[in-house]
Amino acid sequence: MKKALIVWPFISLLAFMIMSSGFGHPAKKKLNKLAAVKGFALVELFTSEGCSSCPPADDAVAALAKEYPSGVFVLSYHVDYWNYLGWKDPFSSADYSSRQQQYAAVFDLNSIYTPQVIVNGKTQFTGSDKSRLYNVVDKALNEKNTASIELSAAATAAKEVQVNYKTNADKNMLVRVALVQLQASNAIKRGENRGLQLKHIDVVRSFKTAGSNAGSISFTFPEGLTAKDCKVILFVQNATNMHIAGAAECPVNVVM
Repeated sequence: MKKALIVWPFISLLAFMIMSSGFGHPAKKKLNKLAAVKGFALVELFTSEGCSSCPPADDAVAALAKEYPSGVFVLSYHVDYWNYLGWKDPFSSADYSSRQQQYAAVFDLNSIYTPQVIVNGKTQFTGSDKSRLYNVVDKALNEKNTASIELSAAATAAKEVQVNYKTNADKNMLVRVALVQLQASNAIKRGENRGLQLKHIDVVRSFKTAGSNAGSISFTFPEGLTAKDCKVILFVQNATNMHIAGAAECPVNVVM
C-alpha cells in the first residue's frame, strides 16, 4: 500500500507536467502552429455527388477547414461530367468542369478526374489523400504571402450580393471571385452514392473573373439562400501558369 501511495502521486504529477508543457496535446500544438501562420492555402476541390470516390475527399477538406481556421480557404467545385451516371448533382456546373480543364492543360494531364485537389494553383493530387493534403497545406502556410487584398460584401434589396474589392494585382494577374455556400447536405437517391446523405462545405455557387484590380462585382443569391448562408472568397491568379498569389474571404453583410 505504501508503494502505491508513493508511485501514483508521482505518475499523476508527471502526467500533469507533460500536459501542462503542451506535450501530448495536439490541439494546443495546432494552435501554436496557427499563431505562426504567414502564408495562405487556397484549396480547390473538384468533386461530384455522382462519384463514389468523392465523399472521402469532401470529408477531408471539411476536417482541414476545422483544424485550420486561419489562412486556409476552401472552394468546392461540383463538376457536371458525372451527371450521366444516374444522379444529377444540383451544385454542378459546366463552368467548373471547364476550370478543371484549364488546370489539366497547365499540369499537362491526359484527362481530368475527381476527386482532385489543387493548392494555390501549384500542386495537384487526389483529393482523398488526406496526408498529402495536410503536408501541402502546411508547406503553403509557411511561405510568405505578399498579396494585398481588401474585400467586403453586402446583400442588397434585389437579392443580390454586392462585392467591393481592391488588390495589388498587376496586368498579368486575374482577380477571381466566388460566391460560396457555407454548408450543404443532400440525400442521394440514384447513382453510385445512392442511399447516402452527403455533406459539403464551401460549395462554389457562382464564379466570376473581375475586369480590373479594383472595383465591384455582383452575384445573385441561389434560390433558397440568404446572406447568412454564404460568404465571398477572392483570390489573385496568374493568367499564364495559374499560380495563386493571395486570397481573402469575407461574410455577406446585411445592409439595414
